[in-house]
Amino acid sequence: MLPGVRQWRVATRMVVSALVLMLLVLPIAGGVLAWNFREAVNTSFNDRLESLLDIVIAGTVYVPASDRLAMERELGDARFTRVYSGWYWQVRDQDDRVTTSRSLWDLRLPVPQAGGLSFQETSGPQGQALRVVSRQVRLANAPSTVQVSVAADLSGVNQEVDRFEALLAGSLATLGVLLLAMVWMQVHWGLRPLRRLEQSLGRVEAGQQQLLDTDLPEELARLAQAINLVLERDQRLIERGRATAGNLAHALKTPVSVLQTLSERLPQDQQGAFQAELQRLNEAVRHHLARASAAGPAGLGGAVNVEEALEPVLAALRTLASRRGLAFESVLSEARPVRVERQDLQELAGNLLENAINWAESRVRLSVEDAGTTGCQLQVEDDGPGMSEEQCNQALARGVRLDETRPGSGLGLAIVGDLVALYGGSLTLGRSPLGGLRVTVSIPGE
Repeated sequence: MLPGVRQWRVATRMVVSALVLMLLVLPIAGGVLAWNFREAVNTSFNDRLESLLDIVIAGTVYVPASDRLAMERELGDARFTRVYSGWYWQVRDQDDRVTTSRSLWDLRLPVPQAGGLSFQETSGPQGQALRVVSRQVRLANAPSTVQVSVAADLSGVNQEVDRFEALLAGSLATLGVLLLAMVWMQVHWGLRPLRRLEQSLGRVEAGQQQLLDTDLPEELARLAQAINLVLERDQRLIERGRATAGNLAHALKTPVSVLQTLSERLPQDQQGAFQAELQRLNEAVRHHLARASAAGPAGLGGAVNVEEALEPVLAALRTLASRRGLAFESVLSEARPVRVERQDLQELAGNLLENAINWAESRVRLSVEDAGTTGCQLQVEDDGPGMSEEQCNQALARGVRLDETRPGSGLGLAIVGDLVALYGGSLTLGRSPLGGLRVTVSIPGE
């Protein structure tokens, strides 16, 4: 199979296959029709020549008194009297007695060797292609048998055949174009339900509807219903998983807190190791619960307005920054909606801003800009100590903490990295003009 043929559209495949079929069938059909017409014309022409031959035989006599052959009747066709007209007759015996039509003038037709009825083609006086029909007969009182021949120009027959073949070729070409147009219309009409199904799937993907339309032909309606069942089941599984993750978070929160409180009553030499293991347990639980509660790519949900989604998060973190004496700036431009679940977008921005507030000296800045067709770009900056290139690479690892004296579990950037990767975005760390860390997140648009 040719490269790329596997990716051809169904409509293209059907039209091309119909075109190939027509290119094979129509020439064969045209050839058969042309051959049959040519045979029919030639048979009719030969029958006419035989009829003329019989008339010439019936009108030819041998005249003993003058020892010659003579024609007693006219054929009734003026072409036999016009010189070199292409229509001739000739009677000739074995003693070279000969009589001919006036049209043959002083030339002679070839005499075949066969004694019965025979046909042959030869060149005429003016270069015409002639068909000659001959028969050997015995006339009354004639001393020997005579060869009677009638010849006719084939140009009329050939012109008639050529005209038919040209008309046939034109007709078949027109028929082919009409058939191809009808095939295209049939394919276009026949595949319209598939296009409607595709459009319905696109609306589901864009979040404009929850399920596929089932107002389709029977076969596609069953397919759409099956897909809808899968979509409903997956949605229930996602909701159940997220609910279970939330319940698990609440179920583990109290036992971990109790264990941390109890660990403080242990002897000092045992307390450190016990609390370190509890801290690892707490970090692992938070990380996996955050991953489990993430909605994932919004392939079946609607696009989210960034400014509206971040409004409650910014209100809470602005209050937190104020309590710590930090200046909190937020610049939200007219960014296009993004294909991210509202909860995940809030989790992403909240982790970044919380991390910036923890490290900032006096300022934290959030900016959201339109990134064109690729979505939007979110930047969080602070004027804290920042990170080196090596530290930036380490910071995205789960639970890695670059400064154990600061509060937190070290999960913020790792969770953000997981969410960004989940949605096909990108996360970069660098130096901010404010002096601290700048985190840039690119989020796909709708």
